[in-house]
Amino acid sequence: MTPVTAPMRRGRPRSEDADGRILKAAHELLVERGYDRFAIDEVAARAAVAKTTIYRRWPTKDHLLVALVAKIQDEVAVADTGDIRCDLSVYLTAIATGLDRMRRVGRDATGKEDRSAGVVAELVAAAARHPDVGDAVRNLFARRNTLPLALLDRARERGALAPDTSSEVLFDQLAGALYYRLLITGAPIGSDYVEELVGHVLAGSGVTRRPERN
Repeated sequence: MTPVTAPMRRGRPRSEDADGRILKAAHELLVERGYDRFAIDEVAARAAVAKTTIYRRWPTKDHLLVALVAKIQDEVAVADTGDIRCDLSVYLTAIATGLDRMRRVGRDATGKEDRSAGVVAELVAAAARHPDVGDAVRNLFARRNTLPLALLDRARERGALAPDTSSEVLFDQLAGALYYRLLITGAPIGSDYVEELVGHVLAGSGVTRRPERN
């Protein structure tokens, strides 16, 4: 009987080491130059890879930046301590801090308040112009949002939220407010705002404020 051999795979396997170098170089360049002066050529040079290596993975700079945003978001933990108010405040403050960094990348430290939306606005615009970028952005958020939605589901199951609370609607209220301030008003989105926002949204869901400890 003739032995059966596994089919040969075409091309070289994707290198996780190269992926890491590319994303690290992309992050450094984005922080230094911002969106407008972000160039695949320089990312390739810094990562010590060929441009074709990047384009095989990410066909445009917008696809690469979506992947970078995904990596940054994945580094933000979603803790479940049993205190939904605290857990949401900590998580959303970390997200707000990241959004604030994204609005300031590549800009001179003039000391003036920067009310632009920076890279986030550019990716939103790219998602609107190009369906494949839009799909990448939506897939990024759909995947990432499973974590805070599961956090809210568990809170409802243990009675910390009203039984009829929709995790999706509640999280839309929270995340939507952050992106509204970032993309529309340009207003600050620091920890004080996040804590007040979480308090109001949870109060609307029937969650009373914890009594202060003595």
